[in-house]
Amino acid sequence: MKTNRYFIHLAYDGSAYHGWQQQPNAITVQEVVEKALSLILSQKIKITGAGRTDTGVHARNYYAHFDCVRLFSTNELLQLVYRLNSILPRDISIYNVFLVDNDAHARFSAVSRTYHYYICRGKNPFAQLYAWQYSGALEMESMKASAAILIANRDFACFSKSGTDNATSLCSVTESYFQETDDMLIYHVKANRFLRNMVRAMVGTLLDIGKGKLDSDGLLELLNMGSRSDAGESVPAKGLFLEQVDYPSGWLPNDY
Repeated sequence: MKTNRYFIHLAYDGSAYHGWQQQPNAITVQEVVEKALSLILSQKIKITGAGRTDTGVHARNYYAHFDCVRLFSTNELLQLVYRLNSILPRDISIYNVFLVDNDAHARFSAVSRTYHYYICRGKNPFAQLYAWQYSGALEMESMKASAAILIANRDFACFSKSGTDNATSLCSVTESYFQETDDMLIYHVKANRFLRNMVRAMVGTLLDIGKGKLDSDGLLELLNMGSRSDAGESVPAKGLFLEQVDYPSGWLPNDY
């Protein structure tokens, strides 16, 4: 029987969830969205996400897909978005549901992903849930220079969580830089793919450079020959946001 494929554009606050991917004994974003979608459509619906996010990590723009025999009209899709938002918890928001080609895949068709990590440089009660507070001295020029080094690297095994089943540790990082605001330090990183725990380990290692515990030569040695135990500690999940998932031009409505 012919099915139709739909993309879901959503956002979530990951504080209460054990990541995106469904797990047997822990609540996840995927599980909650699947249950809501299955309830509304009166059938068992399985959804496939753009990738994993770890426990406590947030997503501002996330995509998933599901297959369904029914061909929805534009108005029916708008109603589906409304109904999903009416029953989903407040920490998950559905922006859009739209028809795509059947070979479009939320994970494998993505060409890049962008993460931001937020570090609050002082005590701020309004940032405590979504940024990690660190007020110690940092050598920012060394951190910025070291962040740029990561763009030229290809193998990120030293930043991968141990015990994972990655087929390869090769990634193509196209952006890696720090943005400074009045009270916030934001690390931007964009790549075609990420390993588990990779961004949080990268930030922890760059902070070690800012603290004077590691220099650029040490970073290069780490990238070439180091293991996860040689890299910096993983920073807390609450400061990490999946900001954007990119697909080939023209795939998303109005190419947004």
